[in-house]
Amino acid sequence: MKKVTTTTLKVAALATLCFSGAALADKVLLKTPIAFGTHLPALGTPIKWVSERIQPVSGNTIKMKVYEPGKLVAPLEILDAVSSGKVNSGYATAGYWQGKMPAAALFSAVPFGPEAPEYMAWLFYGNGMKLYQGMYDEAGYNVKVIPCAIISPETSGWFRKPIDKPEDLKGLTMRFFGLGGQVMEKLGVGTVQLPGGEIFGALEKGAIDASEFSQPAIDQRLGFQKVVKYNYFPGWHQQATVFELLINKDTWNKMDEDQQSSIETLCMASMTNSIAEGEAMQFEAMQKAQEQGVELRYWNDEMLNLFENTWLEVVEEQKKDPYFTKVWDDMSEFRKNYQVWESKAFLPRGTNQ
Repeated sequence: MKKVTTTTLKVAALATLCFSGAALADKVLLKTPIAFGTHLPALGTPIKWVSERIQPVSGNTIKMKVYEPGKLVAPLEILDAVSSGKVNSGYATAGYWQGKMPAAALFSAVPFGPEAPEYMAWLFYGNGMKLYQGMYDEAGYNVKVIPCAIISPETSGWFRKPIDKPEDLKGLTMRFFGLGGQVMEKLGVGTVQLPGGEIFGALEKGAIDASEFSQPAIDQRLGFQKVVKYNYFPGWHQQATVFELLINKDTWNKMDEDQQSSIETLCMASMTNSIAEGEAMQFEAMQKAQEQGVELRYWNDEMLNLFENTWLEVVEEQKKDPYFTKVWDDMSEFRKNYQVWESKAFLPRGTNQ
């Protein structure tokens, strides 16, 4: 009887060691300033979704405290703050850092670039993630990057008047993001970078003539339809947009494998959730905009061809940066191969109107 009891105790002790590994891990609090307010659906909501789930997913070893834009760190300072250790994590989009690293924009949104499924295919099953982390490493940033949300196309702009020909763009002042902004600059548009919360006021006061920001449901929350009535599609400049969770690399390296896996897996789930959330709400927002007197317009062929040809000029200029060229060439090769599948697998889109 004594022998059986001893054996049982040994098995119980072993089971405790095997199944309570999470309890042995050091607990981590991720203080996470974000670039987009959590009130903005599919733009700011994904990181809130992650923060609400990270504790149970990690076996109660990781907590995340989200700080709204500007409350702890200004959006454009998130990368430097995470790298220096001022904060141990942050949520933004890599396009914000293109002034520091030209290639960063290619990990955010690419004009005439991949839609969300193709973008994720390149990131996770092509060389995308290797190049993504490598960009930060080569530039000397002490961060671990994890894609943590993705949204489908944005609108390509809200205008006060119809834009039917290239001349209609010249002289406009427009809020524009990323590489698409460089395209607009070459077409005679003066571009400015404004955070979402400042765009409505700038439009209302006439400080800017036009703006792009995000998807219809998000733009509607910001009230653009109240002051400008021509909303153009497709979002040639952002067919998909990736958002990143940055974690200070010292913090990341101190985590055990289970904790690291918890974050990576949850962010992968967030990408699924964010694309679903974004896709589910756009048609209702567009219908409502029409009821409010907004004209939903699709760019004519002349304008789309102009945007694309000008974009290719921007690419050649950006190739002065070696890492941009490295990423662009790899993405382009993947997309060339993907085209074999894409050209045969999918039904045609609905009629443009």
